[in-house]
Amino acid sequence: MAVFLSKRLLRLVVLVGVCLGILAVMSPRGGDQSGTTQSYLSNMMPSNFDFSGSKLWGSQSNENVSEEKERYEAEKEKEKEQAKSEDSKESEESESLHKLPSTEPYDESKTESPSSLEERNLVWEYMKPSYKNKGSRPKACFVSLVRNEELHNMLESIAQVEKKFNKKFHYPWVFMNEKKFTDEFKREVSQATSGEVEFVLIPEEYWSYPDYIDQNLAADERRKMDADGVVYGESESYRHMCRFQSGFFWQQEALDKYDWYWRVEPGIKLYCNINYDVFQWMQDNEKAYGFTITIHEYMRTIESLWNTVRKWWKKNPEYIAKDNLLEFISEDKGESYNLCHFWSNFEVANLNLWRSPAYRDYFKYLDDTGNFFYERWGDAPVHSIAASLFLPKDSIHYFSDIGYNHIPYDNCPLDKNVFKENECECNPDNDFTFHSYACGVQYYNSQGLTKPNGWEKYNN
Repeated sequence: MAVFLSKRLLRLVVLVGVCLGILAVMSPRGGDQSGTTQSYLSNMMPSNFDFSGSKLWGSQSNENVSEEKERYEAEKEKEKEQAKSEDSKESEESESLHKLPSTEPYDESKTESPSSLEERNLVWEYMKPSYKNKGSRPKACFVSLVRNEELHNMLESIAQVEKKFNKKFHYPWVFMNEKKFTDEFKREVSQATSGEVEFVLIPEEYWSYPDYIDQNLAADERRKMDADGVVYGESESYRHMCRFQSGFFWQQEALDKYDWYWRVEPGIKLYCNINYDVFQWMQDNEKAYGFTITIHEYMRTIESLWNTVRKWWKKNPEYIAKDNLLEFISEDKGESYNLCHFWSNFEVANLNLWRSPAYRDYFKYLDDTGNFFYERWGDAPVHSIAASLFLPKDSIHYFSDIGYNHIPYDNCPLDKNVFKENECECNPDNDFTFHSYACGVQYYNSQGLTKPNGWEKYNN
């Protein structure tokens, strides 16, 4: 009996010793002493340990080890292939930005459906109906974006336009403002014009921040531009104006009945008599966009614009006119933007250019970046790039005969006969066309035009 008890006691002692040994192994050594037994077990086992079936307690067979190794190798190969694919995709995207998309016209035979063709038609085809009435009076008007406090300067502009041009033709005026026009403004302006007058209150959605704009970030960028000395760098309203002129002025209901507009800003001057109907000349000669002054843009204000345009272009090559004016805005076949644009404070243009599916899609793509606010994208480069890419270059016209001033630059006829015949009141020596900061040289070269005698003396 004693032997039996001593054996049982021995077994008990051995069992207790084994348990104490296990606990010693499981006990943490230093550090946090608060962990549970479960956490210790977790730390001792691989995260992908399989607790099912015999694998929990028994060792894995050679077959199982082999399967795990094969699975591991397969996963590694898969990861390598994915990495290669992503690298290749990034490389293609990078290269695509450095390859000029085709300027061949859209191939209608490849269209999947009639509706698709209608939505993606060429810009010029979309505009064609507005040229059907050659010889008859165009559906045209003057457009002015102006505030109540600019009444005096606006009256000066109206007087210039009426005296030099509109007293003969009596085209209507459309005035737009993000705030309600005062009775005084309406009365004074109506008395000064020879044509009908409409006043438009711009809907709030066209002069406010889209939901996706981070207004704090936009404010930070304005402060940075102001510190850098950028013109209108700090201005919030200027950015709303540029976005409105780029994408919304032509959507106002008051313009629906017109095909043509002439943009007139407060405080401009017309130096010469205009003895022909400019709108009719544009219509009858199949012109789509007319300007008087060219200039370079501030790079600081449009740092990402050209890359954004190129990305859109890559997606929509069918909208690019075959005989376009790319050479005016790029001197390396589209690799970069040379900053040239038509100064849009004077525009005589076909409204259907902006109404076209191409321009609508283009503007939305630009607008979705938020960079009318995060940078300071202007309507002048936005319009100029679109006109230069979407239109046949012979539909773009420089009005060398229209004497014009928007502070601080002049367009003054250099042709002595034109100057005399139109009784111009400007100094040709102040003409900005061929100045080094202008883009007249680029325009003449891209259009294959002969520059006037002595143009070099203005290129300073």
